[in-house]
Parts: sequence; structure tokens; C-alpha cells
Amino acid sequence: MTSCAQDIDDDDDERLGKMPVPDAVQDAIRTLIRWSGDDPTREGLLDTPKRVARAWKEYCQGYGEDPALHLGRQFEEVGGYHELVLLKGIPFQSHCEHHMAPIVGTASIAYLPRDKVVGISKLARVLHGYARRLQIQERLTSEVAQCIWDNLKPHGVAVVIEAQHGCMTGRGVRTPGVSMITSRLIGVFLEDNRSRKEVLSLMGY
Repeated sequence: MTSCAQDIDDDDDERLGKMPVPDAVQDAIRTLIRWSGDDPTREGLLDTPKRVARAWKEYCQGYGEDPALHLGRQFEEVGGYHELVLLKGIPFQSHCEHHMAPIVGTASIAYLPRDKVVGISKLARVLHGYARRLQIQERLTSEVAQCIWDNLKPHGVAVVIEAQHGCMTGRGVRTPGVSMITSRLIGVFLEDNRSRKEVLSLMGY
């Protein structure tokens, strides 16, 4: 059975594939192709401006949503469970706001519930909502953690993101295989050393 959320995602993909692209946007992409040294009128590049424009609209879908809305449906019937909730190794893709190069990595998101929990897929949706914007990894890490903290009001939130940056691997210093790790700890995970060690250990750090 396909979930309602999945139906929405599929509808968005179809809508983006048919979205009209303004001439000014296509002209800008043609200018970039020409400036890069190629001919935008050759056969292989004729439809590239539309494809690139629609791809970027998809890459930046996060601007059109409020990630906090994914945390709106909360559950109080947890059978007395008040221990750590951890979603580990969530893959994501974003784009660097400095060079618009890909940021590809994984995130681990944990919270210690107070009296409510959310469906685990919602944590991934919060991540993707912020990742699908022009980003820097430090801000992405902070935004995800703060969103969960503000809306779930748990005892603590921990977010660790590990990613590779195309602006470093494909240009400039050109050093592939190097990962950047950022973390944001709030509440008990920041204040209590034992809780901090536990969550980071379960995340693999």
C-alpha cells in the first residue's frame, strides 16, 4: 500500500517534470553553458536549460515547505516508553550555498521524549525539508535539531551529520573521500555527560 505522504511526493515529482520554465531562467542557463565553453545550440544541449531549471526546482523543494509541519501529529500512547529514540544513518543530499555543489551524506537524529513521540519517518522528513535548500552543513545540523526541540519539547535532542562536499572533492583542493562531521546537542544530551556519551556511542561516534 502506498502511503499518503508518498502520494504527495510522487505528485510533486510529476508536477515539477511538467512545470513551465520562464525564458529568463533558460537564457541564464544558456549563458552559463556558453561561458563554460560549450555551444547551447548543439543537439545534446538544446533541452538542457529546461532540465537544469526543473532539476534545481526539485533540489530546492525545501523552500516551499515548513519542516515543522511534519511533527504536528504526535502520539501519547507509548506504553510507558521514555527512553532514547534514534534514527541512524539517514541519507540526504543538499547543495552548498557558496558554490551550489552537492553535499551528500548521512544524518543521525535522536531525541529523548518527554510524553510524546512522532512517527520515525517524520524525523527524516524534517531533515529533507531543510536539506533541500542551499545550505551549509553547520546550519543544516542546527536547524534540524532546533525544529525537533521546539516542536516535540523533549528532554533532549542530538543531531550528527557526516557528509562529503562537492566544492571540496570536485574543485578547489580536489580532495575526495574527506568527510565533514557536525553535531548539535540540546537539553540533556548537552548537559549530562552520561546521556551525551550514550547517544553518541549509539550513533557510532
